[in-house]
Amino acid sequence: MSAGLRLLLVGATGLVGRHVLTQALADPRVAAVIAPVRRNVPAHRKLQSPQVDFDRLPDDAPWWHVDAVICTLGTTIRAAGSQAAFRRVDHDYPLDIARRVQAHGARAFALNSALGADAASRVFYNRVKGELERDLAAVGFDSLTFVRPGLIGGARDELRLGERGAGVVLGALGPLLPPRWRINPAPRIAAALLNAAVDASPGLHVVGSEQLG
Repeated sequence: MSAGLRLLLVGATGLVGRHVLTQALADPRVAAVIAPVRRNVPAHRKLQSPQVDFDRLPDDAPWWHVDAVICTLGTTIRAAGSQAAFRRVDHDYPLDIARRVQAHGARAFALNSALGADAASRVFYNRVKGELERDLAAVGFDSLTFVRPGLIGGARDELRLGERGAGVVLGALGPLLPPRWRINPAPRIAAALLNAAVDASPGLHVVGSEQLG
């Protein structure tokens, strides 16, 4: 994809999304970043950050007209409050946005998914992630990339005790573990997403956790 990319970033205030935003704003290949958010983000000359309600997105906002999308939107069942609420954030919102931007001409979509994503999984989290991947593949993007990190390394705004405990264990055992089970630093995940969106290589691509260590 040529210079002057217009990029839609969904999930800009999360751990990986913050790194994508920082990298995209500094990247000369990106002309503008549109980051719909629920709360304000720092202003930047390349950034447009409309405040939105993801349950009531506008149908014809001009900022739907972008070249590529990066989605890092996600929560936990604990934070969401129920499996249904988790599915709404991690499946329904990204799929709704994908359909809107593809209808407005976007060619590329890069998703921050998860190691173990599988629509047939018995694990609810992995199943929802896999169902989203499956449903995104049916939207019709020229370029679609699933980045599947394992445990994400970095400081979150919210406390996730399970991740913190796993991070301590994996951090200590890191050199002994297979690459796919090591901690994946958030900046590397962000870089993989950004490069996928900018390059927009035709077809479906999967970036595994072993490529993000």
